[in-house]
Amino acid sequence: MLASMQQISVSPVFVGRGSEITELTDALRRAGTGSPQAILIGGEAGVGKTRLLEEFLCRAGDAGALTTLGSCLEVGAEGLPYAPLAAALRRLHRALGAELEGAAAGSEGHLARLLPEFGEADGEPNDEYGRARLFEHTARLFERLGADRTLVLAIEDLHWSDRSTRELFAFLVRTLHRSRVLLVATYRTDDLHRRHPLRPFLAELERLRTVQRLELARFGRREVAAQLAGILGTTAPDRQLVDRIHRRSEGNPFFVEELATAVQDGVGAGLTDSLRDMLLVRVEGLDEDAQRVVKIAAEGGSRVEHALLAAVLADDEEALIESLRAAVGANILRLDGDGEGYCFRHALVREAVSDDLLPGERHRINRKFALAVEAEPLLVPGDALPARLANYWYHAHDPARALPAALEAARAARRRNAFAEQLGMLERALELWDAVSEEVLANTLRPYDWAETYPPGSCDHGADDCESIQLVDVLAEAVVAARRSGDRERGLSLARRGLRLVDEAAHPLRAAWFHINRSRMLDSLRRSGSNEEIDYALRLVEHLPPSAVQADVFALSAGRGVIKGPGPEHIELAERAIRIAEEVGAHSVELHARMTLGYLRYDVLGDTEGGLAELAGAVDRARTLGVPDVLLRGINNLANMRRGLGRPEEAVALAREGLEFADGNGLLRNIGSILSGNLLEALVDLGRLDEAAEVLAACEATGLTDGHVEFLDRIRGDLALLNGDLAGAATALARARASDRQGEVQHTVPISRLAVALAAHGGRPLDARAELLAELGREQRLGYESDVYPLLVEGATVEADNRGLPQAGPGRAEALAAIAAAAAELRPRAPLHHGWARLLEAELARAEGADTPEQWAEAVALLRTTGLPHPLALALARAGEAELVAGRREAAAELLREARELASGRGDRLLAARIAGLVERGGLDLAAGERPAAAAAPAPSVGDSFGLTPRERDVLRLLARGWTNRQIAEELYISPKTASVHVSNILGKLSVAGRGEAAALAHRLRLFPDDLAPAGS
Repeated sequence: MLASMQQISVSPVFVGRGSEITELTDALRRAGTGSPQAILIGGEAGVGKTRLLEEFLCRAGDAGALTTLGSCLEVGAEGLPYAPLAAALRRLHRALGAELEGAAAGSEGHLARLLPEFGEADGEPNDEYGRARLFEHTARLFERLGADRTLVLAIEDLHWSDRSTRELFAFLVRTLHRSRVLLVATYRTDDLHRRHPLRPFLAELERLRTVQRLELARFGRREVAAQLAGILGTTAPDRQLVDRIHRRSEGNPFFVEELATAVQDGVGAGLTDSLRDMLLVRVEGLDEDAQRVVKIAAEGGSRVEHALLAAVLADDEEALIESLRAAVGANILRLDGDGEGYCFRHALVREAVSDDLLPGERHRINRKFALAVEAEPLLVPGDALPARLANYWYHAHDPARALPAALEAARAARRRNAFAEQLGMLERALELWDAVSEEVLANTLRPYDWAETYPPGSCDHGADDCESIQLVDVLAEAVVAARRSGDRERGLSLARRGLRLVDEAAHPLRAAWFHINRSRMLDSLRRSGSNEEIDYALRLVEHLPPSAVQADVFALSAGRGVIKGPGPEHIELAERAIRIAEEVGAHSVELHARMTLGYLRYDVLGDTEGGLAELAGAVDRARTLGVPDVLLRGINNLANMRRGLGRPEEAVALAREGLEFADGNGLLRNIGSILSGNLLEALVDLGRLDEAAEVLAACEATGLTDGHVEFLDRIRGDLALLNGDLAGAATALARARASDRQGEVQHTVPISRLAVALAAHGGRPLDARAELLAELGREQRLGYESDVYPLLVEGATVEADNRGLPQAGPGRAEALAAIAAAAAELRPRAPLHHGWARLLEAELARAEGADTPEQWAEAVALLRTTGLPHPLALALARAGEAELVAGRREAAAELLREARELASGRGDRLLAARIAGLVERGGLDLAAGERPAAAAAPAPSVGDSFGLTPRERDVLRLLARGWTNRQIAEELYISPKTASVHVSNILGKLSVAGRGEAAALAHRLRLFPDDLAPAGS
């Protein structure tokens, strides 16, 4: 029936847009080489975005590409998530059939949340991790479809997109790597007011290398003339007509078509300058019945099904068909892409028709749509039913029907992991709540699904009350939706409103639930107040009967102790959380608490093996239960603990397992950065720097830079420093510090250690000391011996290297005392820790000029048992230096040879250069007994990285002896002015403030081994 309708093609020729077509075609070509592309096409309403897209998709299809298209609906911003992606997939399903099902194999349960045709949705929880999995599996589907040919996915009218669609589109742009996929989206520029959500979205996407943004300009006179020629069927339209239409349309192609049609209909002279009137002229030219059909269709949505329109109109079928034929023939309506319904030829026409309705008319028409859909739900697609019904009742101004419909639409959005749309519908319900009587609420709202928001046992307001939904329940669900959608500021506000409604004396569990959710959101925002929220919740639930909320509060409080300073009370809280969670069946809470307890046993009780066993047992149980987020937390913590105990090989295996599991479950971008950080640290410990560089490159390629960026940036700094790249290390350090807003010890200590090392190698010992003292001034460092010991050794090395320098005197005793005091607080519990402790004791003795070869030998012996190249190489170098001072040259050569091999094998260019300086100063020959593999190119001099010329090195040597410019000039046979210029250049290249700092740097780095004593010693 519908297929027989004929539609007038107002503009049968494609005009202009040559450069835009070229850019789209070039992007298609690049995508075809395995470099995915994204094109964002903007322009005002009516400027020709759709026509350009249609032309390009036709050409791409002719070139062998697989194309699909989905359009955002105006209703999208009000609770209908993923509409364009679902439409695009539905078109692919009709076109490809079994091929699409094959590409979706293994992901059907996830993809069913987008497209019901894939079958039943999986039974996984609707949480933020489920959303991440949905996004990951969608990306994989498009990657598979683009494996053998280029896939073009086009989305129209992005300005109407729901937030979930925008986030999924952005995810595809960022994560489709090495895929033959081209993403194209159009949007209206004139709709983007200052606070429109698409503005920051577009700005963020534009930063990506693969994203291009095209802005369509209006037509010039020549293009308007070509368009008119096509419409009017003439090769040379009247010049005056072209001028008049160009002037009145201002080059907008849609307005050109409307004006040209008016001319054809003989009403050109009667048109007003009002845009709305111009848009309505063609509608007003229809007969009364056809106008009525058009007006009702305008309230049906961006797309309205034929069967639904017939049900609402309740007219004779033949009369309806004639009215629709007239509307389609007049180019007001057109058949939709599925051939099952209608949409307006242009959204501007629909807006004009809808705006022309009286308020009462709009309410009445929407009511008819709502009643028709309630009577026959199959009139609309099942995935769109809840949101469509909610919107019809809302615009019908019937709060009693709109409120339950909004809640049902929120539930439907939650089931699809579309939390932003869920939040929007819940906020609508909150808006409508006071407009609905208590009696109506009790009779129309179905029982609340407690398990989705409150864990079992948290309904503490009476059994009868638990059978009906209350306002606080809607607020609670909205809090969770806000947190899961990332709108944590809104979540905090909603939780505050919920707390105002809750009588905490009568309902302490509910109040505690809101407090712990505020704590989680404050943590995510990296804002203060999180601990206070947990403490308050703890006071509320401490003496209550067992419940899941109580167990959660205890577990969170115990976990907070791990970060802020653990004690026996936190062990007790973790154990109570485990007992209660077991009793009430809160399995995830129990596993979280067991993982926390494992760390607390390790940290507080010093029970290393017991803590490892507890944590490993919880990880094994999480594997059995299949709880992805809990399992990944456990794997991450276990890898970190084993690496800290000097077992990096085990840490590497665990971190790789975690990354593989995260990738397979769509969680790689949620936790991949911290897992990668643990893997990187372990690889650096093992001296496998090439592998570490590959992991960092993979992090960049897959976009693992959103969470824990300070972790990855700090490791970049470590790698740069090992390579002697001081500038690169400084850049990475600055980025790490800018990102580390939470100040957790597991990040601050390694960051401070990098800062101390960088300042020391840059010849700024006072800055290095200040960095060290600032970190040691923090409250808690227990449990992080593997990070704190290297920091203390680095600080002690600075003081030892600068002993005797005049500028190092003030504050030196304070620094050494602070290092010793911090060391006394640590509890070494593994061979690695004991080796670090001996190394630190020897370094502190060297700072006082009292170290002995025996002290260094003890540190070497302990560190040999770890099998790690570092800090063994450092201990060997120090031991060799001590033997050289003692006059035992053969022993020194043996130790330094081994140290050099380890340092070079690990890629530690700075330590290798220091060893080379010792060898040169002592006149040692390390060739004897050397293995052939060790005969690599000599390690570079530290001074090489500063870019000093030979003459500048000569000047620096004399400057380091404390000579004046005149003395330097006389020695080198140059003028004092030339000597002054050289000194200025040297200070700039060394990045030091004065001659004293330059002398200290030259001495500490042993740039001139023959000059054994520093200036002023």
